[in-house]
Amino acid sequence: MGKNCLPEDFHNFRVHFVGIKGTGMAALVEILFHNGAIITGSDVSERFYTDQILDSLGLKALPFSENNVTKDIGLVIYSSAYKLDQNPDLIAAQKLGVPCMLYTEALGAYSERAFSAGVCGVHGKTSTTGLAGSVLSQLDLPAQVLAGSIINSFDNKCVYTSPLLDKANKEKTAGAKKYFVAETCEYQRHFMAFCPKIILLTSVESDHQDYYPTFADIQKAFVDYICKLPQNGILLYCADDEGSVQTAKIAAEKRPDIKMIPYGTKAQGDYRLEYKSVQNQKNNFCIDFLGDAFLRFPGRHEVLDACGAAALCAELLKADNKNPSDYVEKIKAGLELFAGGKRRSEVTGQAKNSFGDDIVFVDDYGHHPTAIKTTLQGFKDFYSGKKIIVDFMSHTYSRTQALLKEFASSFGAADTVILNKIYSSARENPSDFSITGKTLADEASKFHKDVHYKEDFDQAASFGKELLSQKSGSEFPNGYLFVTMGAGDNWKVADKIRSGL
Repeated sequence: MGKNCLPEDFHNFRVHFVGIKGTGMAALVEILFHNGAIITGSDVSERFYTDQILDSLGLKALPFSENNVTKDIGLVIYSSAYKLDQNPDLIAAQKLGVPCMLYTEALGAYSERAFSAGVCGVHGKTSTTGLAGSVLSQLDLPAQVLAGSIINSFDNKCVYTSPLLDKANKEKTAGAKKYFVAETCEYQRHFMAFCPKIILLTSVESDHQDYYPTFADIQKAFVDYICKLPQNGILLYCADDEGSVQTAKIAAEKRPDIKMIPYGTKAQGDYRLEYKSVQNQKNNFCIDFLGDAFLRFPGRHEVLDACGAAALCAELLKADNKNPSDYVEKIKAGLELFAGGKRRSEVTGQAKNSFGDDIVFVDDYGHHPTAIKTTLQGFKDFYSGKKIIVDFMSHTYSRTQALLKEFASSFGAADTVILNKIYSSARENPSDFSITGKTLADEASKFHKDVHYKEDFDQAASFGKELLSQKSGSEFPNGYLFVTMGAGDNWKVADKIRSGL
């Protein structure tokens, strides 16, 4: 086993994960555990939602310590949040000569062993990957899917593994084609370690300003990733996203051999999408090759993700010499099966106030202006007749500063907006910035008539409870939708409100 290679057989092979509670890390733990590896791992003591994945596997995160790594460990996989010369587990591994691989390197090495598809984009990659896995669960393909969050239809895990893949692994079927679909991340060019045969590109726009100061910088990263495709590889790109269209065009000039296949309402061909009505919490649509279908999930952006996922699964069927037309009903059934994931339009609770008004609590990870705008509009359509109150916590000072006006104008579909302090990143020093959550609230007030700044969660929860205790009124006959949104931990606001209702 070389430095950048995984063992051929994981059975009884010992792997130690540093930062085991990270979403991607926990998903890779699932995969290697599934392949027979003996897993240990270390992390902070705070409980995260990934702890439930570890619990289901009978694993428990250890405190960081040099004693965690012994000579019988064959490989250490570590999160980019930890440094080789600072973390005690990693220092011990190097002293003992135990190979260490970044999570992205390990995922990339694993992707080389299959016909792999990488789902990427600034928005929508987790939902699209989850949708693809939900569809693949209905198809006769030996496939495995890794998403960047817990997906409800993956049995509340981050990974779906087909029983056909289990069978192929047990029988060690020589030369059998195996399929691997994974969410791949653009931050710090992490996706460059992945080895795709197909790439699905959902969106390209300015983000991660601490690493990509300009749009051209982040676009170049996506172009370079696309150019990793092999001869005659496939790029599925969203024709409704201008950044994706531009990026595909640049990549096509560099690599004219790549098959560029659009999907969405502006696409031509099999993967052209038509939006239809939202009725009885069914999001109806039509895709040319599929016909009429629906999601039990809010948002036109989710329908667009469903179109991309259906297109990806159709291309995987073709790669397996199968005709997608023979699988139309199964693809529709897979889309219908999708029920979101952790922090992706997740319904976290329901209640009634003293007037009998229904209150639905939803939590969403949206932390970019485009995601906020499209997600809230999706809620307005899906939960018609409800008053929408959103509590938003912006993530990173650099992103908030760079996109201040875009953030401020993104709450149009909400009836009331509550803004919290900025959720900082370990990568930045708050004292380097003049911007605060109050700055965002003041700017948002120029675009929205009902904006309130509540710096901490107790203030936000107290104010939210006060709003929800009032009668919703004839304008909102179906009660309230209270949304916590952002990449921070302001989901605690809803927890505090529910405990006090």
